[in-house]
Amino acid sequence: MQFRRAFDVARGDVVAFIGAGGKTSLMVSLGYELAEAGWRVLATTTTKLSTDQLDLFPCIMAAHAAPRSISQALTEHQFVLLHDQIRSGYVYGPPLSWAKRLLDSVDSDILLVEADDAAGKPFKAPFADEPQVPLETSLVISVASLRALGLPLDEEHIYNPAAMIERYGFVENSPVKSPWLAQVLRDEELGLRGVPADARVIIFLNQTPQRGFMRGRARMIARLGLQSSRIDAVALGSVRGAEPVFELQRRVGALVLATGESPCKDSNRMLRTSERGRAAVATVTEKVQRSRIDHIRLVTGRRAPEVRAATRRLGVKTIHDRAHQSGGAVTALKAGLRALPERMSAVLVVPGDQTRLQPKVIYHILSAYARGEGEFIIPRYQRRCGHPVLIGSRYWSDLLKMPRGSDFRAIAQRFRDEVTFLNVDNDSIFHDIRNFSPRHFTRSPARLKNRDR
Repeated sequence: MQFRRAFDVARGDVVAFIGAGGKTSLMVSLGYELAEAGWRVLATTTTKLSTDQLDLFPCIMAAHAAPRSISQALTEHQFVLLHDQIRSGYVYGPPLSWAKRLLDSVDSDILLVEADDAAGKPFKAPFADEPQVPLETSLVISVASLRALGLPLDEEHIYNPAAMIERYGFVENSPVKSPWLAQVLRDEELGLRGVPADARVIIFLNQTPQRGFMRGRARMIARLGLQSSRIDAVALGSVRGAEPVFELQRRVGALVLATGESPCKDSNRMLRTSERGRAAVATVTEKVQRSRIDHIRLVTGRRAPEVRAATRRLGVKTIHDRAHQSGGAVTALKAGLRALPERMSAVLVVPGDQTRLQPKVIYHILSAYARGEGEFIIPRYQRRCGHPVLIGSRYWSDLLKMPRGSDFRAIAQRFRDEVTFLNVDNDSIFHDIRNFSPRHFTRSPARLKNRDR
């Protein structure tokens, strides 16, 4: 996917780029993407750029130029870099206070700011006076390059390694490890230093390969980084790629529905013995845990004490749906969604009696979501739909307004224009209940988005 979509930029944003390993290239690439889409893009720096990098921009202007002149340049070139001084081979930007005056006087759509220095290194910890992020910043893109992995932790290869060594006890000159990147990037005193409290934060792991071992390393860094609630997403990709973002890893929760109501009317099924002599709901919950989803909530209804007892050793938080007898699936979803931590991007909804579910189905759904293939994903096998279902947070407010008694068919019908069918290769998405199928949608299945796996 393109940067514009991955970062979810909006007109009026002030986007600051910090970190190391490709900030300038990323800022330039995003600037051209937006300009080609018709946006009026201003860029600057609060630190410095090399004069060699001036050729990357279609238009260069002094920041103290008249606002009318800057607006005219935007009309002619769409993408303009503003600077304060050029001396000794470097381009210096205006002071931090300048950003607000500019936003008030020039009719640009977005301001891109390189707000950090890394001396060409792939990974950094900031010094005390870094980064220089404008207070008006609404989105911070923190950059690190996977090229840092395996390099010696020394000043020749890493920017300010002493700060990492002092804070975490990393061994000087030892090879940089994947967890180290995550620790530094999510640290309030290092990777998040100077970031405005109300700004969104997205990490971009540059030079991520499209496949292989290092792609797995990048996913691990993303998962560790997302343990910080300050980080909204981690983008995996390469600035120089035609589709520069391969995956957007976000914070996904899971709801295991063990209410004994919808989608399964037989509450006894939740407690029937399944694999290794355990209750069905325990088997399902453990499969969800193995998918590496960190935030799991078990929603109970009928026979709640027995369900809790059956899953106690798994350590999953339980939420009771008080309206389960008449509420249908929607009240269980409402109870679960309200119990999830803030800043979740999506939830995976899993029936608590679906013991045949194969973990690879969960993996394929989460992978499709990370690749940007849909925000409301329903798996399908041989034209029959099943579970689990992934629901993006953008739909939650509307879902919370749905009336009691709504089942999964009603929910799917409500969001029919947003559904992506993910074709899977096995029937573990089914269980004994009657599953919903494309005929439950009012429009033709041919018009629905389809994805194969």
